[in-house]
Parts: sequence; structure tokens; C-alpha cells
Amino acid sequence: MTPRAGIGWTLVAAASAALLAFVWAAPLLWALSTALRPELETVSATFHWLPQTWTLDAFARTLAAGNVLRWLFNSALTAAAVTALTMMLSVTAAYAFSQLRFRGRGALFALALLGYLVPFEALLVPLYRTMNRLGLIDSYAGIVLPQVVAPVAIWVFKGFFDAIPADFRDAATMDGAGPVRTLWSVYLPLSGNIVWAMAIVSFIGAWNNFLWPYIVVTSNEMMTIPLGLTQTYDAFGVRYAQLMASALLGALPVALAYVALQRRVTQGFLAASGLK
Repeated sequence: MTPRAGIGWTLVAAASAALLAFVWAAPLLWALSTALRPELETVSATFHWLPQTWTLDAFARTLAAGNVLRWLFNSALTAAAVTALTMMLSVTAAYAFSQLRFRGRGALFALALLGYLVPFEALLVPLYRTMNRLGLIDSYAGIVLPQVVAPVAIWVFKGFFDAIPADFRDAATMDGAGPVRTLWSVYLPLSGNIVWAMAIVSFIGAWNNFLWPYIVVTSNEMMTIPLGLTQTYDAFGVRYAQLMASALLGALPVALAYVALQRRVTQGFLAASGLK
């Protein structure tokens, strides 16, 4: 390939990336533009990409009229709990499947992966009946517990642990370390990036989960932000600026978390794929 052809392909790739970035960002920018204009301007027959009158009135009304702060707190609490429990269960289960030798290990691992093949919708009724019998309907535990089992995370961690040389484990064993100490002192430090990557993915999934909170939550005070946004629509009527403001408020925390941890997420997925 000639240098001129290489430059041409570079320009094509850059233009394609810019176009895809614009297509991805355009709805978000339009939501922000809508949230920063008065309600009357959102239904104007004349199209304007930018607000003619800039105002934060939609954000102020959203925070004042609904329980948005309470819903944000519920989402943060439940997403953090789901992430912590998911990481703890997935890491320990993956280490057992990868490094420990016990009867039925292969069958149990296959059974764990089968959970990934069953759609969550098929489990709604038995999960609801279980939470109801335990008295966990409309509670934080009822929201959190059905979300902590993550077969994909177990599979990813097991694959990563399998790739770590056995010499590390043997050296720890010779120093008197048991399985828990070996996991904590040897395997987790070597797996920091993939743990962070799976943690942020779990957090985003739990934060954005609508279906299960919709089933198990019965009171306005226990709603998470995706579920609460449906209530703001009913309360506000067709008020597009406030709808966009509430949606942006709901997405802002998880977007900031992803931006802050983007490098670790990228490194974690590269490590999981075996790329340097």
C-alpha cells in the first residue's frame, strides 16, 4: 500500500468514526437541548437545534415535583449492593471451579452456565413467589438478591484464573496460604482490571434494570430511578423538557462512573480477551 493510499484509508476511518460518534451523540445532545429550554418552546412548530431561551427550570421542577433524589438513592444503594455481592460470589465460585479439585466440579460449572441460557423473564414468577414467601416484596433485599447471580461473570473470571500459571498458587501453598488467602493475595491482585471491568458492567446493569424493580416494588418510596421516571411522566403530563431533565438526571451518575473508570474497563476486557 502506498503512503497516499494509507493516508486515504486513515481519513476514511476517521470520517467514519466521526459519523458514528455523531449518530450516537445526537439523541443525547437533543435531550440536553430539550431539557434546557422552556416547556412552550419544546412544542413550538419552528425547529431550533439550540434553545432560544436557556433555562434550568425543567431540572428544578423535576427535583421539586418528584421523589427523584429518593429514587437516585435507591438506585445507588441497590446497584452498589448488587455489584458487591455479584463480584464476591462470582470471584469465589470461579476460583473454586478453576483451581480447586472436587467431585462434580464440571457438572456444577455446566449447571451454572445453563443459568445464562434461561431468559430472566422465564424466572419472574418463581422469583416473585420466593420473594413473597420470604417477605421481601417492596424491600431493598427483594430488589437486590435476584440480581446477584451472574453466570457470565463466573465464566469470565474462571477463564482468567485458568490462564494464571499454577506456579503462583503452588508458591502460596508452600508458604502456608489456604485457598482464601491465595485468592485474596495472589489471584485478585493479578485480576484487578477484569474485576473492575465486570464490576462497572454489573453496576450499570443493576442501575438500568427496569423489569425486576417494576415487578417487586409496590411503593413510590422504594422505586429506583428507571421505574420512577415512568411516574414523573404520569405526574407531569406531556412536558418534554421535564421528561428529558429527569432522564438526564437518572443517567448522569452511571455516565460519570463509566467515564471515571473507562480506562480500567478497557484494560479489563483486553485482559479477558487475551489481547495486550
